[in-house]
Amino acid sequence: MKKSAYLLAACAAALAAPAAAQEPVSLGEVIVTASGVEQDVETTGQAVTVIDRATIEQRQTLALSDLLATTPGVTVSRNGGMGTVTSVRIRGAEGDQTLTLIDGVRVNDPSSPGGGFDFAHLLTGSIERVEILRGPNSVPWGSQAIGGVVNVVTQSPTEDFAARGVVEYGGLDTVFTNVGVSGARGIVSGSLTAGYLKTDGVSAYARGAEDDGYRQYGASSRVEVAFTPGVRLDLRGYWADSENDLDGFPPPTYAFGDTREYSTAKELYAYAGLHADVADGRLKNTLSFQYADIDRDNYDRDAGAGALFFSRGRSERYAYKGDLRATATVRLVAGAEQEDLSFSDGSVGFSRGVSSVWGEAIVTPVQNLSLTAGVRHDDDDAFGGATTYAANAAYRLGTGATLRASYAEGFKAPTLYQLYAPFYGTATLKPETAESWDVGLEQSWLDDRLAASVTLFKRDTVNQIDFDNSTYTYANIARTRAEGVELALIARPLDGLTVNAAYSYIDTENRSAGFVGKALARRPEQSASVSVDYRFGNDLSVGGTVLAVDDSFDNAANSVRLEGYTLVGLRAEMPVNDTVSVYGRVENLFDTDYETVSNYGSIGRTAAVGVRFRLN
Repeated sequence: MKKSAYLLAACAAALAAPAAAQEPVSLGEVIVTASGVEQDVETTGQAVTVIDRATIEQRQTLALSDLLATTPGVTVSRNGGMGTVTSVRIRGAEGDQTLTLIDGVRVNDPSSPGGGFDFAHLLTGSIERVEILRGPNSVPWGSQAIGGVVNVVTQSPTEDFAARGVVEYGGLDTVFTNVGVSGARGIVSGSLTAGYLKTDGVSAYARGAEDDGYRQYGASSRVEVAFTPGVRLDLRGYWADSENDLDGFPPPTYAFGDTREYSTAKELYAYAGLHADVADGRLKNTLSFQYADIDRDNYDRDAGAGALFFSRGRSERYAYKGDLRATATVRLVAGAEQEDLSFSDGSVGFSRGVSSVWGEAIVTPVQNLSLTAGVRHDDDDAFGGATTYAANAAYRLGTGATLRASYAEGFKAPTLYQLYAPFYGTATLKPETAESWDVGLEQSWLDDRLAASVTLFKRDTVNQIDFDNSTYTYANIARTRAEGVELALIARPLDGLTVNAAYSYIDTENRSAGFVGKALARRPEQSASVSVDYRFGNDLSVGGTVLAVDDSFDNAANSVRLEGYTLVGLRAEMPVNDTVSVYGRVENLFDTDYETVSNYGSIGRTAAVGVRFRLN
């Protein structure tokens, strides 16, 4: 699959069925990932994709990573079936260069070697909304936002009582259930979700005979207390307890194969924020505390009850953010933060602190033109200071078109493991840094029944940290480049019919010594997706999604090729009454055998049925 035309044709030809219609993206949609505060999407020059709850339910997707794989500029790799290590790469950046937020908390794992977030355990049951910002954005968010930002928002409190729930059973003996309630009484409002998933899975080793299962218990909650119209307390929490079977490298050959190993992960994320609006609401102040705790353990059932390996990662962040609407055309945003990170593996432990200040100006000098500029400085106990800059512009034409352009710098601090790990760490590492620009055009026609966008981007990364095989330590030896184009289309030609399409061309180049000119590992050059959804007059909805992914390489030397693949999924949903509906889907319809990581298996054709209810 080397030609974009082939990818697009594969998507169009494979889609034979059209599910619940999705409204086009509203021009008045509010986002937070671009500037760190609520902002109309029309006023930002950065590329942002929004996935709402209606889309999640329409696609019937369990793992968020599967939904992200159908958005522009995003590619996903997974080391086996559900629950195995899952990396999300934005515009060809490393997986650990994607900053992930859940309810405002940075959830990248301080205990992992690269400090990345493992999307394996992020299910969609509690999620209300996801924003994907493509490109660096370190000014409001700090370290790790080199590729982009994935901002996850769980179910929010509602004024009136509301409840929703789902029970589902499918192939591989998969059981999934999730329940959420929300409401308010007096000055207190809140929401709570709880879920469970269990599956027999598939063998993580592609040619293995033993299935590797997965299970998760999870919950999220949000509570808001409105003391006065301008003062409120905001509490948020997210918890997940996961266990998944693994395959490894058993003796005597130590070749990859079936084993009885398994791992556990316990994640706890919490947020407490005090919001105070003064000066007739023109100045919004937020004091917050954010907490992330990730415990990971590895076991082998054939080696006794004790853990073979475990790690404990923790981050605590204290922050202030001010948002001042100085005039009708000038908005100023500023923040100060203190973050403390720690990591322990039972034998050694490390910690460090980072102090940060940042500011942005959002200005509308003339009608329809919005300009944003920002700067951030981080002072790290370990590597010293880093200053990053960003600027973007959005110009709304009277023809339904919006021009966007942005320049942004990103940085990624060395992880605690890279700095201090016995034998392998290097205490003098510098942060990875990136410079990126993009320019794009969005155009809508026919009262938003048809909308399309095209974005060109380029990013250069230097001082990238990699393992130096000559010294067996981590060093700033890597340089990379990525450039390409992203296309998106949403069409609603008929009432009840919606078509969503995305195409990405991402040309990556390794510029590190010894690998100059090679493509970066596990970065398919092209990917495309098409979803067609149709709701009949009786509210029966049917739909389908096709994802086509180009060839890629599994290693830096480009000697191991991963073949491209096309996945087709079909789905349907039928309301029983105003409260209950039944649904079903088939995934990987043609039972495609594919790998996103060499020698690791993938899920074949499966089917699932479920019941969904909603009370408002």
